[in-house]
Amino acid sequence: MVITSPPVPLDLPPASMTPSMPIILFLVAVVLAEMPASPLAAEQWPTRTIRIVTGTPAGGSPDFVSRLLADKLGERLGQAVVVENSTTTGVAAWNTVAKSTPDGYVVSMLTGAFSARAAVAKALPYHPIKDFTFVTLVSGYPMVVATAAHSPIKSFAELIARAKAAPFAVTFGMNLPGSVHHLTGELINVEAGTSMRGIPYRGNSQIVQDLLGGRLDVMIETGTIAFAQIRGGTLRGLAVSSRERFVLEPEIPAVGETLPGFEVMSWLGLAAPGGTPRPIIDRLNYEIGEILKLPDIREKLASVGNIPMPSTPEQMQDYIERDAVRWSRVVDIKGIEKY
Repeated sequence: MVITSPPVPLDLPPASMTPSMPIILFLVAVVLAEMPASPLAAEQWPTRTIRIVTGTPAGGSPDFVSRLLADKLGERLGQAVVVENSTTTGVAAWNTVAKSTPDGYVVSMLTGAFSARAAVAKALPYHPIKDFTFVTLVSGYPMVVATAAHSPIKSFAELIARAKAAPFAVTFGMNLPGSVHHLTGELINVEAGTSMRGIPYRGNSQIVQDLLGGRLDVMIETGTIAFAQIRGGTLRGLAVSSRERFVLEPEIPAVGETLPGFEVMSWLGLAAPGGTPRPIIDRLNYEIGEILKLPDIREKLASVGNIPMPSTPEQMQDYIERDAVRWSRVVDIKGIEKY
């Protein structure tokens, strides 16, 4: 049960000046709303089940990582931690968390799509910064530029040369418009001065089929998916979007080796509703930081192409803000339609 401090006594005027009861009740409500959450409430947290809401269906990387955290958090906090998947878009799930009671019992596993969506949305039902209290970044992974193993394109530098020689002729398969996949491809276009055309798909399997059939030149996919297909010999990795070669796949060059300074690192991170008490945020931040040090957790993250990327709450907010600014720049330069 959440315990709040008692109401602050109101200095009421003389009886002749006493306002009506509805006004008094309103003033009391205002005072209580502006009071910080009781330290006792934070000290007693948690006393019941905690929900981690994802904006993705079961089976994906956000779901997998959320369940890793849920198991360990449950052990460390002494309360059940459950993962709730969404069959709708991330926006709907994130809005559910933004509008939830800020008591530490509902949190969300955000993804890199959170900041991308902020850049391409005409409007959102929540404010991407003010309506959330950020806890910590959890893990990171690069985007990967890949082609079919038998493709004549042997390197990222060769891809860029082809794209410059034949404007609008080179194609890249991607997730839906406005996705991190799409925006990464357009950022490459901006930095390289190319005009590769993004072809949207719903799902990775059809992209791979079209790559193998010669109907696409390359694809841009998360490392969480692409690395397994590269290791399996189906695809050839041309470049990763991390600043330097990614520690889990060091044989794949970085985009920055051709386009100096280029960096895109997608991410997963935990956020709570805006106004969640800082002691609760600090406890979650500490526990997740400790969990991410565990060898078995690091090994399991690596199995899906993730590396631990813990942060302070302030670092996470700064990361998201910078991400959104970068994607907004790409949207403006390329004239990407907002929706």
